[in-house]
Amino acid sequence: MKKFWLLLFLLVPLYAKSQLLNDAEIQQIILKATDKIYNYEFDEADEFIRQVKVKYPQHPVVPVLKSIQLYWQYLPLKENKAATTQYINYLNQGIALSRKMLDRNENDPEGVFFSLASHGYLAMKYHYDSEMMKAVGEAQKAYGYLKKGFKLMEKNPEFYFSTGLYNYYIERYPMDHPVAKPLLLFFQDGDMALGMRQMETAIRRGVFTRTETALYLGQIYLEHESQPAKGAACLKPLADKYTQNPIFTLRYAEALVQAGRYREAQPYIDRLRDFPQKFLAMPVKVLEGMLEEKMNSNLKLAADNYQTAIKMPLDEVFTKEFAAHAYSGLARIAAQSGDRNRAKLMYKKVLSLAEYKSTIQEAKNYLKS
Repeated sequence: MKKFWLLLFLLVPLYAKSQLLNDAEIQQIILKATDKIYNYEFDEADEFIRQVKVKYPQHPVVPVLKSIQLYWQYLPLKENKAATTQYINYLNQGIALSRKMLDRNENDPEGVFFSLASHGYLAMKYHYDSEMMKAVGEAQKAYGYLKKGFKLMEKNPEFYFSTGLYNYYIERYPMDHPVAKPLLLFFQDGDMALGMRQMETAIRRGVFTRTETALYLGQIYLEHESQPAKGAACLKPLADKYTQNPIFTLRYAEALVQAGRYREAQPYIDRLRDFPQKFLAMPVKVLEGMLEEKMNSNLKLAADNYQTAIKMPLDEVFTKEFAAHAYSGLARIAAQSGDRNRAKLMYKKVLSLAEYKSTIQEAKNYLKS
C-alpha cells in the first residue's frame, strides 16, 4: 500500500473539541508549541509542552506533541534508533491515554482524535521502515477512528484535513496503482474534488491543522494535479513563516521552479544550502541544475549538476522525486543534442522513479515519439 497509507495518515490533526477547546489559555500554548516545532525551535517547544503537561498530565496531547517534535527534530527519523524508540514509546502512550478516554465514552472526540493521531504516526513509521504489514495494521486501526471523524467536521473544523485527505487519496491511489484496487474494496468511497475543497476549508478554518493541510495540499498540486502555481500558493506561507524548516523551504523552492518562477526560487535554494541535513545536498544540486537549464540556458553546467545529483544517496520519502527530475533534465539535454538513445535511456530511468504526473507524462510522450 506504500504511499497511500503514508499520505492518508501522516501528520494528522493535533486537536479535538472537548476539554482542550474549552481551555483558551492551553489552546494558545499548544499552538505556540507547534509553531516552535515547525520552526525547529525545540527548546522553546519543550517549555510550552511542559506547561500543557502540568495542567493535563494524563492527556494524550502531551506524548503526541513529543512524538511530532521527534519526527521533525531527527528528520529523517529512521536514521536515529534512539529517537525512533522514543517516538514509538510516545505514540504508545498516546494510544493508552486515548483508550482511557474512550473507555469512559467511546465517542469522546479527543479520545477518537488522538487515537487516530497515534495509530497514524505509527503507520507512517512502519511505512518508512518498509514494515508494510505493521504499517497496514496500524492504518486499519486508524481507519476506524477516521470514519468517526467524518461526522465531526462541522463540530470541529480540524477534521476537515483528515477527511479531505481521505476523500482525495482513496480515489487517487487506485487510479495511480490499479493493483491496489482489490485491497480497497471495503473502504468507503471518496471524492477527489470534495477532498480538495475540504482541505482548503481546513487551511481557512483550522487552527492546528492549517500548516499540515497546506503542506499536503501543496504536494497534491505538485504531484497529482500538475498545477505548481497553486502548489506554490499553498507552500509560500509555510516557507516564509517557518524559515528554519528544511522541508517547507524545499517544497516551496521546488514548486517555484516547476512553475517557471526561477528568480523567485533562487533565495529559497540559497537558504537550503545552509541547512545541516545531509539529504538536502542532492535536491539542491537538482534545483541548481534546473535553474541552469531553464533560466540560464547553460546546458553543460546543468548536466554537471544533474550528474552529481544522481550519484548522491537518495531518501525514499524526501528526495526520490528529485532523482527523477535530474534524469528528466539529462534526457532533455540529450534530446537537444540529438542523442536520442541516451534520451530514451534517461527517460526510462525517470519512469522507474517518478511519482509526479507531469514528469511521468513527459517521459512517456518522448518514448512514444
